[in-house]
Amino acid sequence: MLLELKEIHTFYGKSYILQGISLNVNQDEVVCLLGRNGAGKTTTIKSIIGIIPPKLGSIKFKGEEIVRKEPYEIARLGIGYVPEDRRVFPDLTVKENLEVMPQRNVSKQEGWSVEKIFHLFPVLEKLQNSKGMELSGGEQQMLTIARTLMGNPEILLLDEPSEGLAPLIVKELEKLIRRIKDHTTILLVEQNSRFATALSDRGYIIEKGKIGYEGSITELRENKEIKERYLAV
Repeated sequence: MLLELKEIHTFYGKSYILQGISLNVNQDEVVCLLGRNGAGKTTTIKSIIGIIPPKLGSIKFKGEEIVRKEPYEIARLGIGYVPEDRRVFPDLTVKENLEVMPQRNVSKQEGWSVEKIFHLFPVLEKLQNSKGMELSGGEQQMLTIARTLMGNPEILLLDEPSEGLAPLIVKELEKLIRRIKDHTTILLVEQNSRFATALSDRGYIIEKGKIGYEGSITELRENKEIKERYLAV
């Protein structure tokens, strides 16, 4: 087990958002966390990375408790966070955005380089001299994921990567994540169930700050009752 959350309770001020969330991600898995808007998906990610630490509960990465660590300390342990708002440096080129990412010390064979990134993201190689502000939403999303990979994470936390993207771009992003999953473990937070279940090995559904369902992707895809109960708008 790479990442384990046990009974975490997280608040925004006095608002009680996560009400005893438990989930786990094993090495080399892609696990999705689905739910409607406002269910607590992004709060779960921010609790893991330490931006909004839980008041109660445990979060362990490779067996080490990380609840009271700062976000930069958690990142240095090997947890990469891709936020939903695509925070690229607008005045830096694509290549410069990649080069400014601090890297964890790993072996040269395991580590990411600009060349390796460009091999995996050929569109970014073509755009390497373009500034961040000049990229489309889909290109900025790819750059944000690529820059996070440059930190050599052992697990990638993807927060709503398909949000706001055109259907054709979402399909390209799906192909890209399929290639990434050969290199790193992924926790994928999404509202788009079709996109998420196409990529994942297991899934959880969060509703009103609690886990309403957990199980296989096959059951999640085929069980209409579960989808209508937890995911229908």
